Amino acid sequence: MSKEHGFLVIDKPAGMTSHDVVAQLRKRLGTKQVGHAGTLDPMATGVLVVGINNATKFLQYIVTGRKRYNAIIRLGISTVTDDREGEVIEVKDWRDVTDSEIESSINKFRGTFMQVPSSVSAKKIAGERAYDLVREGKEVELAAKEVTIHDLKILAIHRNSHLDIDIDVACSAGTYIRSIARDLGAALGVGGHLIELRRTEVAPFELFAAGEIASAEVLPLASAIAKVLPIRNLGFDEVAELKFGRRIEKSNQEGTVVGIAPDGEVAAILENREGRAQPVSVFNS
Repeated sequence: MSKEHGFLVIDKPAGMTSHDVVAQLRKRLGTKQVGHAGTLDPMATGVLVVGINNATKFLQYIVTGRKRYNAIIRLGISTVTDDREGEVIEVKDWRDVTDSEIESSINKFRGTFMQVPSSVSAKKIAGERAYDLVREGKEVELAAKEVTIHDLKILAIHRNSHLDIDIDVACSAGTYIRSIARDLGAALGVGGHLIELRRTEVAPFELFAAGEIASAEVLPLASAIAKVLPIRNLGFDEVAELKFGRRIEKSNQEGTVVGIAPDGEVAAILENREGRAQPVSVFNS
């Protein structure tokens, strides 16, 4: 079994689930302790951050961070899944939609607002995934949730046999780009769906650093997690106390802190509680 602890930044190819990527990496790396930070649909490509061994404990802190995508929205066609893989439910003439109308409508999707997730999301309704209910032919209505679009740019507008819009969007975790496509089409009165999606960032990991499943390098845990969470250098005595599950002197930083042992390896995840630093997780170094 692999004893490496760290992250791989994978450029997920189209046609694979995130679980497929994890399964292949388990075989390649010889460990069952593999997980990912944020699902990508089979249609989507791009950054998938994967943790191995002790790094799996840190995925929860990465999945909540900022995401960035390049996407293509096709106007004039609505689908049941809000993307190209779903059945077409309505087609409307888009030829009267102007560039200025597109620019004006897309302004509504900047900032913080309430967004209704796509009906084929992984959200659960009464214990069942929404996408499973849709596949069974059932009506699905999901509650709106607050999302934040930090940046949204129109890169290009193409008018050929279709009206396609290339966008670049930086957003909070939990934002559905398919929902932006659906809602932009609705705002313009012609409908819309997503035809291409490429994730370019799962902060702080970016696409330029991503590799293929068969060859991506493992980024050492200590140096990689330092880009995500505050670091606290520990002494030998503190590491020994933590291994017994005991609390140590309060950390200078509030929130979650990563404790680094004298040998440079990650020793613990710490949180200040009642005036002391409490170990949330402790790792063998």
